[in-house]
Amino acid sequence: MEKEIVQLKTALDSLTVYRTLVKDPVISKLYCLVEGICFNRDFSELINCYGEFYYTFVENNPMNSLKNYIISSILYQDNAFSRCCETVEFDFISKQLIEAVKNDLRCLEKVANITSKSIKQAMKKKYEKDCFEYDAISSLPEWDFDSNHIKEDNDIGDIFKTRNGWAECVKFLHNFHRKNGSGDFARFKGFIWERSEQGGFLKGVESPDPIRFSDLIGYESERQIVIENTLKFLNGYPANNLLLYGDRGTGKSSTVKALLNEYGHLGLRIIEMPKRYLSDFYHVLRIIKDRPQKFVVFIDDLAFEDSEEDYTALKAVLEGGLENKPDNLVIYATSNRKHLIKEKFSDRAGLMYGDKDDEVRASDTLQEKLSLADRFGITITFSSPGKQKYLEIVDGLAERRGLNIDKDILHREALKWEMWHNGLSPRTARQFIDWIEGDYKK
Repeated sequence: MEKEIVQLKTALDSLTVYRTLVKDPVISKLYCLVEGICFNRDFSELINCYGEFYYTFVENNPMNSLKNYIISSILYQDNAFSRCCETVEFDFISKQLIEAVKNDLRCLEKVANITSKSIKQAMKKKYEKDCFEYDAISSLPEWDFDSNHIKEDNDIGDIFKTRNGWAECVKFLHNFHRKNGSGDFARFKGFIWERSEQGGFLKGVESPDPIRFSDLIGYESERQIVIENTLKFLNGYPANNLLLYGDRGTGKSSTVKALLNEYGHLGLRIIEMPKRYLSDFYHVLRIIKDRPQKFVVFIDDLAFEDSEEDYTALKAVLEGGLENKPDNLVIYATSNRKHLIKEKFSDRAGLMYGDKDDEVRASDTLQEKLSLADRFGITITFSSPGKQKYLEIVDGLAERRGLNIDKDILHREALKWEMWHNGLSPRTARQFIDWIEGDYKK
């Protein structure tokens, strides 16, 4: 049994291409435990290592097997091999790199097959003469949870589990990265740009909004412009930056979010960029510029106070910056304002003569403020629906949810709802249907 533990440590020490897995929170704790057994650490330290591993494992991977966890870790590694797979056919990848990957997969397969029983038996052998310590080891919890699938990608997970050896999976692994990308760009389709004390970073969205175009009623012609532009972009043709302008609650943001669920499988990724972080835009460009995926940077509810200067960073990216915007990126923004920077009547005072405090080139300042919206190639207007259109949206939502309610009653209640709540809009229609569905089912 001790020989198996030594082989496990050797397998982890031997990793090359997948070397960063040794620093993985779960695998690093397993390594400490195995190292403790090999180097005859004292009993309390060894028990503590077991507890640390168990805690970290269940926190990161509740009710799943170690094998599944390691397979998932392999799939979402960002390393020389996975990045190479994104753009290079398998037959053209260095044979030495392929052999190194195969060796790593053999090593990781050994790690994936270790059981809590094996670990505990090795620990017991060291303390079999001490009844108390022996019994304490016996009472340690098991961590061999069983699961027959990998939720992220069933096909590749099944391939790993059905092959005689993981080294045989290297070509399937190449195909996975070729289709899905590597690292977090394979794991996630949606991202949010965030900041920490160490700087800005992309945070993957675990559960993106599941909305699809089939969930949206009305504004088909407006959405078609967004769809056509996005498909051009995905197919490698020139595409425009889009400004979705219009009244609140008309589905502008939902239209952009639905793109991810419709076209994520084609390599589309969406990065939501909060307005307050627009000065970080060039950091985002440098992260994604050499990636094969296509990125929509999504700026929701875009508008600036006249004193804000972040809009100059966005202007530079849209058109005219020294660092060129990569071909794999477009910007989609939504706004309730047609002119994205607030303008005051006092801004126009400088156009009049006679006041020594007036700005000499006031017209230039005014044009500067109005020019941001012009730099989006296409502006799509989402206007509030009229009464009839609002009721059509209500009818469509009720039908999709299977609500068998008399139409006259439905319309009467829908009009009451919009008067007492948020006015005529698709959002109001959805909120009304949510309310009446709950009331109806109750």
